[in-house]
Amino acid sequence: MENQMIFVRVATLNDIRYAGEIVKETEASAIVRGSGIAKRTPESIAQKMRDGKAVIAVTSSGQWVGFAYFQSYENNKFVSNSGLIVSPAFRNSGVAKAIKERVFKLSRRMYPEAKIISITSGAAIMKMNSALGFEPVTFAEITHDEFFWEGCKSCVNYDILQGKKKCNCLCTAMLFDPGKEQADTTPAEVSRHFPMYFFRS
Repeated sequence: MENQMIFVRVATLNDIRYAGEIVKETEASAIVRGSGIAKRTPESIAQKMRDGKAVIAVTSSGQWVGFAYFQSYENNKFVSNSGLIVSPAFRNSGVAKAIKERVFKLSRRMYPEAKIISITSGAAIMKMNSALGFEPVTFAEITHDEFFWEGCKSCVNYDILQGKKKCNCLCTAMLFDPGKEQADTTPAEVSRHFPMYFFRS
C-alpha cells in the first residue's frame, strides 16, 4: 500500500465490477464483528451505482478500498446513509470518515430538505454520525417506509426487531434534521465544499 493514492468519489458504471467484492467483504466483516447486518446482493450494489447514489474509494491503481450508499424514502422525506464498508488493508487510515462525509454531503446536495437517517450497531459509525450532526432518536422518529425495513429481513437480529414491533432493536437509530442545523450551513454551501478526498497510505 505504500505511497498509493486513494480517491473517494461518486461511483460510476465502471465501478460495477467491484460489486461482488463489496458484498463479500460486507458479509465477512459482519461475521468477524459478530453483529447483524442486512445482506446486500451484487445487483443491489450495482443499481445504487447506476442511480448515482453511491460513493466509492479506489486507489490510483484501481484497487477497491471502500464503499457506502444512500437511498430516499417517503417521497424524499427521509434519506438513509448505509452500507459503509472499508477493505481490511485500508482500515484505520481515515478512509471511512472521508467516505461517510462524502455520502452525507451528496445526500444533502440531492435532498436538501430530507432528514438523513442511519441505523447502526457500530461505535465507530455512531461517532462519525455525531460529528456530522446526527443525534440518537427512537425508531418511531425515522422512516416508516416498508421498503426501508425490508432491508433488515436478512439481518440475524430481524426476529428481535419483529418481536419489538420495530420500536427498537440492537441497532441505534440516528437522525440529522436539516431544520435544526446552524443558520450559516446551507445546502448551497455544502455543494461548494464538495471536494474529491485523497490519502497517501
